[in-house]
This record gives sequence, structure tokens and C-alpha cells, in this order.
Amino acid sequence: MVLGLDTCLNACSVAVLDGERVLAHASEAMARGHQERLAPMAQAVMAQAGLAFDRLDRIGATVGPGSFTGLRVGVAFAKGLGSALGVPAVGVDTLEALAAETRGLVAAALDARRDQVYLQVFEDGHALMAPDVLPVGTAHARVAELAAGRDLTLVGSGAPILARSGDATLIPEGCDARHVARLAAAKAATPIRPLYLRAPDARLPGGIAPP
Repeated sequence: MVLGLDTCLNACSVAVLDGERVLAHASEAMARGHQERLAPMAQAVMAQAGLAFDRLDRIGATVGPGSFTGLRVGVAFAKGLGSALGVPAVGVDTLEALAAETRGLVAAALDARRDQVYLQVFEDGHALMAPDVLPVGTAHARVAELAAGRDLTLVGSGAPILARSGDATLIPEGCDARHVARLAAAKAATPIRPLYLRAPDARLPGGIAPP
């Protein structure tokens, strides 16, 4: 039994899976408010599935790239719940989750603003590069190099930025927690931690970056 969570982008999404079977799933589009909605949504999804939390074997959560505040909400919730239940909390790359259900060559891209995109390219689910934050021009060149004239699908909020033709699929409202749960089930149970590809915009008094 795996509980999947996503709070990294413009949605709050929760799902519980028994192997490959989806027992319950919920998602709400939101730019803010993940902290208030995540716990009640998880409770509702578990109730819909007819499960107590102590039936869970693993928790998976997106760890970034994405909203600095949102990803910390998901990671903190997963770590806290996993610690309370004595089960692993596993991190899932947001870009991997976006590309999870697309076969062939797929580039997952998120608009990072400042004329930059978060980018990772996959082929049939296998990463061809590490997740990175790149200037738009560099990202265009990286995608062209890896695609080398082959058919390519672009997914994510950064897809229209990189698209040169009709190969972009916009996914504006977060990752599907069902994909997050499936990916988490297959990963090694290493400690969960946020994936920061760029320093946060937020600063503490005196200009110090948060930990």
C-alpha cells in the first residue's frame, strides 16, 4: 500500500494504491494553500479507500523542482507521517512524475521564470539527463541534441516555451499523485529531502537564504 502526494506545482494531489490498483485519488488545483489542504485530503482519500493509515507500507512525495513552499509542505508531511507509522518516505522527482505516463522520447519542462526552465529528458521512462535549470536557449539546444530529429513530446508548464511545432502537451495543474505512488513503490527507500535546482527567492532578515 503506497500513499502518493504532490504539492510541488499548482495543485494538491493525493492517491493511495494497492500495487498497481488505484484505491482512491483526489486532486485540487491551487497556487497556494497546500499546507491547509494536504492533511484533510490525505485523510479523506484513505477513508474513501477504506484504509487506516497503519495499513500503509510506503509514502511517496514529489520533492521538486517546483514551488519552494509547496515542496517543503509535501516533504515535511511525508517525513512526519512516515516517522509516525514507521514506514519509508520516498522522494520522487517532479519532472519524472510529469513524464511518467508518456512513452517514447519525452522532455518534461517547467517554467522556472527569469527566462529559465527546469528540464529533464526521458526515453520510455529512463532518464537521459539529470534534472537541471537552464536558460531557455540552452534548454532548446539540449533538447535538440538529445532528440536529434526524432519524435519528441514536451510536457509541463514549460512545454510551450520550448515547443517549435505541435509537440507540446501543457500540464498546468501539478503531478498526478497516482504516478507519484507508482514511482515511489519502485524506488529504493533512501531518506526523503527536497530537490533544489536553484536557490530560493525567499530570504530571511539580513538577506540570508532559508535552510
